[in-house]
Amino acid sequence: MNTAAVPGLVAVVLVTLVTLAIGTWGLRFSRTTSDFFVASRTVRPALNASAIGGEYLSAASFLGIAGLLLVGGADMLWYPVGWTAGYLVLLVLVAAPLRRSGAYTLPDFAEARLGSRAVRAACSLLVVGIGWLYLIPQFEGAGLTLRTAIGAPEWAGPVVVGGVVLANVTSGGMRSVTFVQAFQYWLKLTALLVPVAVLLVVWWGDGRPHARAGADGWSVPVAGDGGIGLYTTYSLIAALFLGTMGLPHVVVRFYTNPDGRAARRTTVVVLALLGLFYLWPPVYAALGRVYAGRLVAEGRSDVLVLELPRLMLDGLGGDLLTGLVTAGAFAAFLSTSSGLAIAVSGVLTQDVTTRLVGEQRGGVAAFRLAAVVAVVIPLVGALLVRNVGVAQSVGLAFAVAASTFCPLLVLGIWWRRLTDAGALAGLAAGGLGAGGAAIATLAGYSPGGWAGALLGQPAAWSVPLAVLVMVGVSLATAGREPAHARRFLVRLHTPEVLGAGPG
Repeated sequence: MNTAAVPGLVAVVLVTLVTLAIGTWGLRFSRTTSDFFVASRTVRPALNASAIGGEYLSAASFLGIAGLLLVGGADMLWYPVGWTAGYLVLLVLVAAPLRRSGAYTLPDFAEARLGSRAVRAACSLLVVGIGWLYLIPQFEGAGLTLRTAIGAPEWAGPVVVGGVVLANVTSGGMRSVTFVQAFQYWLKLTALLVPVAVLLVVWWGDGRPHARAGADGWSVPVAGDGGIGLYTTYSLIAALFLGTMGLPHVVVRFYTNPDGRAARRTTVVVLALLGLFYLWPPVYAALGRVYAGRLVAEGRSDVLVLELPRLMLDGLGGDLLTGLVTAGAFAAFLSTSSGLAIAVSGVLTQDVTTRLVGEQRGGVAAFRLAAVVAVVIPLVGALLVRNVGVAQSVGLAFAVAASTFCPLLVLGIWWRRLTDAGALAGLAAGGLGAGGAAIATLAGYSPGGWAGALLGQPAAWSVPLAVLVMVGVSLATAGREPAHARRFLVRLHTPEVLGAGPG
């Protein structure tokens, strides 16, 4: 092995060992089914916010943003802006009511709100589909990182990440993963902040060289190539702003808060943590324009964060900084994959694997079986599907979430007249529309002109379609409005201090 790869290998091994050690320590607190699903709803806002930051800042955030900015310029800043601002929408509309629902998963909420097993089944399918769509780029990014940092074969990254995630999730569930993800947020922040501080000093010592002139529109924050460019930008913004609340691994963390007030406080802290993290990928992109232009020509912009330290700093210093960013990247894959595995496993447990292992052995045993299914299938998919842009595939997952769970949650929480028929019709319209576009895009179908734009960024038409269908069918089937709808909405919107009564 090349000696330059040693720091990267040491970093991967250390992150893996620390992750397993923290997960094993957290196992001491995991005893009940509630511990595995929602950490017994006892996670405080500061810890929960760090854990959310850990799982939310995925391969797309750690590697993809800098690469996108390097190639696409200021227009790509909408990715970090949208991923952060989505929590503001979640804070205002969803966080506290969703926690007060008492549900374990999104399908639990849908069934409790609408009293329909059919809606629950549809939500379960969507949770699994979105989770797997989001997991594939995590595994692909892990393969890219290990190949770049230590020269490992591309299949090694997905297999290692999948194995570590399975070990953590099946041993301690949500309780254990919470501690792991909180640690991994601060590791990721350190792994970006320390190298970029050193590289800025190097840049200053080089005489502060300027970047070469960018392409036309490189510094323009809204795509300017006519109507298609504007559509693409605004559709991306819609997907990112509205998709956050529909991501299963994000929503499930709010069930772990003690109450609705804690859920709101958690979201405020998350906004601060994400804002702090997203300050640094644009700096990598700016330095990359000076020192890493060849990565754009070679089509390897996704590895900018990993390659930049060695391009700017020779010898041991560059190797050590590469090892640190490799540790951060690997932590990104582990934490996000763990959160997605927990979310998908929770749904599979309640709707599939409990029946396989038997009702008496349900709970923890069924959860562990579900975790294996939740990880292995997308792992195989990642090994089969190659060269899909990390940020692009994550953006498509956001579009599907925005087109399905966003309308369901907003209308289910704020509109009493939503019916099971309306919810099913809206989920089908949004899911088939955005999901079909995502599958076509990932399969490599990319027509030019408006057809390509509508497929590549479907949220601008699929979200309104889902809302209109959900509202229209609900109004047409007003007789199916659940009898308990008014009482359920009062529960969602009553603060716990009032709901507890005078005693």
